[in-house]
Amino acid sequence: MADHSDNTKISFNLSIPVAVLLGAGLISISILMSGGIIKVGGKTTATTAQVAQAPTAPAPQAAPQPQAGPVEPLKDEDHVRGDRKARILLFEYSDLECPFCKRFHPTAQQVVNEYKGQVAWVYRHFPLDQIHSKADKEAEAVECAKDQGGEDAFWKMTDKIFEVTPSNNGLNLDDLPKLAGEIGLNSATLKSCLDSGKYTAHVEAS
Repeated sequence: MADHSDNTKISFNLSIPVAVLLGAGLISISILMSGGIIKVGGKTTATTAQVAQAPTAPAPQAAPQPQAGPVEPLKDEDHVRGDRKARILLFEYSDLECPFCKRFHPTAQQVVNEYKGQVAWVYRHFPLDQIHSKADKEAEAVECAKDQGGEDAFWKMTDKIFEVTPSNNGLNLDDLPKLAGEIGLNSATLKSCLDSGKYTAHVEAS
């Protein structure tokens, strides 16, 4: 991998449809690099190197548009697939009933697999309660899965839900314990965790 000062970019050589990345505004994805923050689906913020080369002339005035705030840096409690010390961190704010998130999910996995050690994937909950009322409980389910099997179980449960859900509130929540059993977890324990509401506040806070 070239050093940060090379100003070279990794070419993923992957075809990621714009609709998948933008997701009609339902997915927020950010890539943190050494020079700054590049946001996909929001305003692009130039890296340090790009700022130095930017023209000094003022840009034409345009109507103000709402912009996403800066992405919080990697936290200890974040769910990460790949090396936490990777040069590139892909942040996803995701809803387990979002069809665009479902389509994006295997693509992100492919990127992490093909660029092992260079790219890591950070998953953060962003259930859209107003249109996906079941997404909150599904987010709680993957946290309950982590209780049983750590990060590996978290990602397996996330993969499983995206695999089977038709999206847009199509998953039967009663199936969550069964799905946990299919990935090697204790179904009754996961159901008990869900019923207790242990992670309700955690999901809401995220």
